[in-house]
Amino acid sequence: MAEVRFRRLDELTDDEVYAAYEPPGPDWLRVNFVSSADGAATLEGVSGPLSGEEDKRVFKVLRARCDVLVAGSGTVRTEGYGPLVLSPDRMAWRRARGLPEVPVMAIVSRTAALDPGSGIFTEAPRRPILIVPADLAKERLEPFLAVADVIAAGEGEVDLAAAVAALRERGLRQVLCEGGPHVFGSLVEADLADELDLTLAPKLVGPGPMRIAEAHGAGRGAQPTAAAARPLVLRHVLEAGGNLMLRYMRGSSDE
Repeated sequence: MAEVRFRRLDELTDDEVYAAYEPPGPDWLRVNFVSSADGAATLEGVSGPLSGEEDKRVFKVLRARCDVLVAGSGTVRTEGYGPLVLSPDRMAWRRARGLPEVPVMAIVSRTAALDPGSGIFTEAPRRPILIVPADLAKERLEPFLAVADVIAAGEGEVDLAAAVAALRERGLRQVLCEGGPHVFGSLVEADLADELDLTLAPKLVGPGPMRIAEAHGAGRGAQPTAAAARPLVLRHVLEAGGNLMLRYMRGSSDE
């Protein structure tokens, strides 16, 4: 079993933080979430109050490392996503490695219930992608064709396996998913997640908020079996301000 490293985040240089999140392969899908110590994915309906500057330092490194940032439309609306931009030092880091200055933004939506005039589309430094079911009515998609590329996959629901394959066909091989819980739940069901980067915030929220992975529609309320659980391997723990930043990677119980 690989040794698990514990480090204090404030003792690491930016280069060391980038190195701590080096992907092990050219095709990699990582999911980034924050939750309370008792498992809540939101506080007052959004994730922002659970996050802080310590968590955001890792959050920004993960964004700088990806080719495409994937988020569900509910998360985009609730969290108030704007155009995907990076700081000058993050853009310089990418340029030095032959990457475009910013990743592509990809939004997963079953119904395309978004505003095509919002900044996430109209002010994006790179043309975003809208991922929808293939049977979505054309009139729903028409307003987005001027501001986004469209990937159509699945019927009724987005087929995330097909969508991820389509992203990689475009050269967007390093995928970062920032949620929401329904998108993450679907990624787990499809066994697409290679890595979970989870910040545990030092807060107790109590009952009510959803978990970081939730089911859609008919899957709600279903109880997963122990045999269906995907094993993970803990690779490192970073600590800052009582927050624990955990890096889990897919593994096996035999490791």
